[in-house]
Amino acid sequence: MSSDDELAERLRDGDEKALRAAYDRHGAAVLYLAQRLLGNRADAEDVTQVTFVAAWTGRDSYDPQRGTMLGWLLGIARRKAVDRMRSAARENRVEDIVRAQVAPPDERETPERIVDRLVVADELNRLSDEQRRTLELAFFDDLSHTQIAAVTGLPIGTVKSHIRRGMANLRRRWEVDGAAFGSRSAGPTRAL
Repeated sequence: MSSDDELAERLRDGDEKALRAAYDRHGAAVLYLAQRLLGNRADAEDVTQVTFVAAWTGRDSYDPQRGTMLGWLLGIARRKAVDRMRSAARENRVEDIVRAQVAPPDERETPERIVDRLVVADELNRLSDEQRRTLELAFFDDLSHTQIAAVTGLPIGTVKSHIRRGMANLRRRWEVDGAAFGSRSAGPTRAL
């Protein structure tokens, strides 16, 4: 069996068997770390797979002089696990936003309105964390640009840009989906 340095050299040279050998050698440790971080075996298995895919695609970045292969792989796994946790948190926020958007009592909750809310929530989920946060503060918390800048610590110009770009993304999505359903008005503000 080759040392990690030899294995790393083979991996950097594009030897797919080296990836398998790295998985056989270090996969259990990566899985253990992912499961400890995520607390869920299925998510940990996904993160383990993503870790080795990332190791393969980023194999040129591994430098044995900076640390062991196991350390490098665990670093990738940790970042992937954090990404998974952030993604789950975003999904939970979107679900909370959808649940919080109760239809006014005088309006019927139609399937179109439910779809509208889901489209808005899905598009909010696609935005960067900062951009989504500024839109949430502007529309759900009814804060001004200056107040948003104070809450987030972002410059006022950045706040305005995030809101403008976020609204443009929502508008594009709305128009595409609205054209498909044919019954929606243009502009996302009605559902927000």
